[in-house]
Amino acid sequence: MLKITGGQRIDLLGVRKEDLPRVWADLDMPSGYAYGKSFRTVKTCVGREFCRFGLGDSTQLGIDIERRCQGLESPAKIKLAVSGCPRNCAESYVKDVGIVAIEGGRWEIYVGGAAGANVRKGDLLATVERREEIITLTGRFLQYYRENAKWLERSYDFVPRIGLAELQAILVADRDGIAARLDQAIQQSIDAYRDPWQEHQQPVAEGQFRDALPLVELPKVPVQ
Repeated sequence: MLKITGGQRIDLLGVRKEDLPRVWADLDMPSGYAYGKSFRTVKTCVGREFCRFGLGDSTQLGIDIERRCQGLESPAKIKLAVSGCPRNCAESYVKDVGIVAIEGGRWEIYVGGAAGANVRKGDLLATVERREEIITLTGRFLQYYRENAKWLERSYDFVPRIGLAELQAILVADRDGIAARLDQAIQQSIDAYRDPWQEHQQPVAEGQFRDALPLVELPKVPVQ
């Protein structure tokens, strides 16, 4: 089955594991990272270029963030979105990191949103004017989350646990003097990223693209 998802991914469902190397060789496309605990694709609306309500170029900003942070591993999956206005067509308010364009050429950055079984509007981390500030603060938050979240702890639990005021003091005001280190650490991870599906010609391990062996049914032992 071929499915276009709400998160702007293309799902190819039903492909056997041993066929994946040939599929990716034919497609020659980056992986969508939906199979791991990692950064997912960035959902966007069409923005001011194609919408009369748009206040910012959300599409290009989403592309820039996704290209920079693609495939980053984390304690749990991370969903992002960029909306070109507060009408929130990309559902930015309920993402792990959501960015919303507002009047005056400014952007709001929200963190800790959720839209699953428990719905939570993200907390406003900062309001900025320059796209560079969005890229920096997004990366800084992601790195702090990667370093301090518990395994499988989504941001909608992490942000309330740490506290919005504490996050603002650390990430925006740089109270503890670690902002530069966080920026450097996220950049190092970005520079080190390699798409695992590009290894289809030279697998890291023999069984990397091979189905697991079938389970062997053990003989039943009578209970004495």
